[in-house]
Amino acid sequence: MLLLTRVVWLLALCAVALGCPRIVSRRQWGARPPKSRVPLRTPVSYVILHHTERKRCYSETTCIQQVRAIQNYHMDKRGLADISYNFLIGEDGRVYEGRGWRTKGAHTKLFNSRSLGLAFLGTFSTETKPSVAALNVTKRLIQCAVSKGILSPNYTVVRG
Repeated sequence: MLLLTRVVWLLALCAVALGCPRIVSRRQWGARPPKSRVPLRTPVSYVILHHTERKRCYSETTCIQQVRAIQNYHMDKRGLADISYNFLIGEDGRVYEGRGWRTKGAHTKLFNSRSLGLAFLGTFSTETKPSVAALNVTKRLIQCAVSKGILSPNYTVVRG
């Protein structure tokens, strides 16, 4: 137990040192288990930015409700194995774990095996942008991915 405590503290210190944001885990938001998983071969070269085309969420409670609804829609209506994105970003400045760092997403045909799929919770356009908090945490998440070796340092960001 002491060793586990030390490992958890070490991981927390590394996250702070690497500038990694706090991520609301699948367990914390009540994710359903995936039907299957395909490992993501890393490092990947692309970050694909999406928006969920739903209402914006401004609190952890409302964002969790949206993430659960998206997972249900992806699994039950679209027939996917899980929520399609690797991570989702709320207007509350929090990151919500989708498929995570090590599982191939289902967000962009032909790019899933070469990218991380990040989705802003809400509907956005060139006139309506995500909040400053959401944009800042996304930058930190991308830098975290580079520092963890998940994302190539020479990555490209693409709008999905």
